[in-house]
Amino acid sequence: MAKVVAVNISEKKGTVKKPIEVGNFKINHGLEGDAHAGNWHRQVSLLAQESIDKMIALGVDGLDAGKFAENITTQGIELHTLPVGTRLKIGETLQEVTQIGKKCHSGCEISQQVGMCIMPTEGIFTIILKNGTVRPGDVIQILNEEN
Repeated sequence: MAKVVAVNISEKKGTVKKPIEVGNFKINHGLEGDAHAGNWHRQVSLLAQESIDKMIALGVDGLDAGKFAENITTQGIELHTLPVGTRLKIGETLQEVTQIGKKCHSGCEISQQVGMCIMPTEGIFTIILKNGTVRPGDVIQILNEEN
């Protein structure tokens, strides 16, 4: 079963995010209070714990949720294999995948601290289609077109 491991937030772009107990997500915005939120196609970023674990296995120390600037850390789902347009029910929200991976900007704090960043290849981005809260432990459902 796919679930939320952590909800993470940062006030400035390009910095690691800090875990919070509950995130409030808004349509056409993303996570309230997050620097990356706004009315664009990358309102929310997601990264799988399994991707973070790969980095840990390579000997990178001190990695945990939010270090790669993801808003939602997930477990039990291979995020980067989901096609654009996939809808996800996460907590109370409904989200739609808009982008797989991204080009990291140079001088990224994550890359400087960690040595490399996995968001460009394994992170995904969504927009919010239904307002709601997301908490660690919430179930993630992949919805098909009929839902």
